[in-house]
Amino acid sequence: MNAERTSPGSSALYGCMGLGGAWDSEGYGAAEVDAATAAVEAALDAGITRFDHADIYGRGKAEAVFGEVLARSAGLRERITIQTKCGIRLRGTELPGMYDLRGPTITGRVQESLERLRTDRIDVLLLHRPDPLVEPAEIAEAVTSLHEQGLVREIGVSNMSGQQIAQLQAHLDLPLVVDQLEMSLHRRDWLEAGVLVNTAEATANGFPIGTLEHCQAHGIELQAWGALAQGRYSGREETAAEVATAQLVARLAEAKGTTAETIVLWWLQRHPARIAPVVGTTNADRIRACSDAVTRQPELTHEEWFELWITARGEPLP
Repeated sequence: MNAERTSPGSSALYGCMGLGGAWDSEGYGAAEVDAATAAVEAALDAGITRFDHADIYGRGKAEAVFGEVLARSAGLRERITIQTKCGIRLRGTELPGMYDLRGPTITGRVQESLERLRTDRIDVLLLHRPDPLVEPAEIAEAVTSLHEQGLVREIGVSNMSGQQIAQLQAHLDLPLVVDQLEMSLHRRDWLEAGVLVNTAEATANGFPIGTLEHCQAHGIELQAWGALAQGRYSGREETAAEVATAQLVARLAEAKGTTAETIVLWWLQRHPARIAPVVGTTNADRIRACSDAVTRQPELTHEEWFELWITARGEPLP
């Protein structure tokens, strides 16, 4: 390992969005439970003990099959952390697709998740998307009640800016502990927003500047969904920049005795914000290929990290 000082890294999560079968199919069977069991076992083999859900994943089937896995595995619940989200209402016959963080909705959705997951508590509840019609005080009252009942241990958010987090926190005694955002070597607006200041490109970026800094300053963990970039640098390259980046990733993986998946995750973890990647693949081999991102420190030098960034950009930094 290079002697250069590196970020201490961060713990990965397994993203359960792909469990339970197709979203447009009704119900699930033994095959879906077996597939979920295999994915959970692969995650545990990789050293991952945090599992990320949402009430909408698979239209509830992801949580339900995970509950079946827990029922099959005595003692597993006490070895893992379960995180789930609420706040998105999927489109139905009489309902538009919308965001809903009204107090009764939060309470009801948490109860439904607990039933599907077959557990007595949610370790971390994330508010999935901001609902512009709900006052922060109403949200705070609902999640505080759930915490006081012992149904939810910690609270976080997903897809929210630093200012939105600060506004909600002002009404909430419990600390917000997580902000989950799409972040990867492919989805880099969270990173580039901070270096495009005073350039013509800045207005096209769109990422709310200050969000990373707010989370770092207040001890809020940043979790990266889409962390593996949908395989763009480990077997599913399409553009010239993706091909060049995949070749660089492969060279670094060989030099460091690890996998392409780990290099892609190390790139996130090397950032001082100590970003925790969410591994969302259902392929057991790819899940296990991420194990060095859990058991080893990010072994990327300053120069290697920037080379990955610039190669993925397809053009020099401004």
